[in-house]
Amino acid sequence: MQLIKEKMTLQDRVNAISKDILSSSQKNEYKGADPFDGLNSKFFNLFPSLKKGYFGLAWIQFHKRSVVNFRDLFFIPKGRNPKGIGLFILGLIEQYKKTNSSDYLNEAIELADWLLTVKSDVKEWGHACWGYHFDWNARAFFVPKGKPNVITTIYVSQALLALSELTNNNEYKNAAIDAAYFIKKSLLSEVDGKPFIAYIPGEKAFVHNASLWGAAWLAKVSTINQDSELATIALDVAKLSVDEQGEDGSWVYGHREHHQFIDGFHSGYNLEALHLIKESLNTDIFDESIAKGLDYYRKSFFSEEGAAKYYNNNQYPLDMHSVSQAIFTLLKVGGTAEDIKQVEKTINWSIDKLYLNNKNKFIYQKTPLFTNSTNYIRWTQAWVFYSFSYFSNQRNAINENN
Repeated sequence: MQLIKEKMTLQDRVNAISKDILSSSQKNEYKGADPFDGLNSKFFNLFPSLKKGYFGLAWIQFHKRSVVNFRDLFFIPKGRNPKGIGLFILGLIEQYKKTNSSDYLNEAIELADWLLTVKSDVKEWGHACWGYHFDWNARAFFVPKGKPNVITTIYVSQALLALSELTNNNEYKNAAIDAAYFIKKSLLSEVDGKPFIAYIPGEKAFVHNASLWGAAWLAKVSTINQDSELATIALDVAKLSVDEQGEDGSWVYGHREHHQFIDGFHSGYNLEALHLIKESLNTDIFDESIAKGLDYYRKSFFSEEGAAKYYNNNQYPLDMHSVSQAIFTLLKVGGTAEDIKQVEKTINWSIDKLYLNNKNKFIYQKTPLFTNSTNYIRWTQAWVFYSFSYFSNQRNAINENN
């Protein structure tokens, strides 16, 4: 454990925290709690039918929101989450690029090899894809453990492709590319006759971030495989979300009645995905949407003191997920001097307000009334490790060029 002192430079604080989070995660074999893992309780071995419906939904929300972690009491084991592992691999790659230490690369390889062993059933889905390590009951759908979803599949695929570029391991590359064909085959859907990418197979709930990230991965793979059909699908899918963008540059989360909110990290997802489509397909057709969305993002999701706001109209709950996505959105999509200053201000704020120095972790969420300090490895620590590692690399590059 390193003592994070206020007099340290921001770069030193970020590096020390990244190192401590990685060390702590390694000691736990990257296993931990997840906000949505309540249905992993051994209680449901006796009453499996209760997983679905209102009881299962309430059970998940109880464990997610409780400021006291009852997981041990209810026999909810710690687990490895494929998306979290993908994020750690991406962070390890950033660390390797910065230090050239083979320890980081070897760790990433070990985790990637594990990811290849936990793919969703290829016989059922036909292509490489990944899901969560728990049953998941949401208001819109019930998802059994291991059923693939677009967001987990894409972050795992990003990690595998990035690692393949360093190691020349075609097994990683092939799995990452194959995931695009899972998206095309099992997630491509329609709303009002227009194509979108569904979050999970067989469900019709339309949310912008899932659809845009799915399109972004199709666009990325289309350039690798020279697959014009994937590129066409990606453009058509992205156009739907661009057409539904608000005049002020905002996006509501999705179509359903309970999805009519505007939040920071999903808005950041949308912008990052559109930016990847732009870069992959070398197109400028989304430039206006990106510029308008980024302007709204900058104006709406940061407080005067530097907090990354959760909602456009409310900064609470304070959540490191919002901070981490802000780093990627402002540095990848923006990149101006003002964006860099905002990122630095927000990181400093997050360390001061949300980091538990004596426990090597960031808290999950904080409101004016309570603090939830549960150690959520996928939702919080993995995101911080990746985003802080990325920021450190980008800051070094900026310093070298000045």
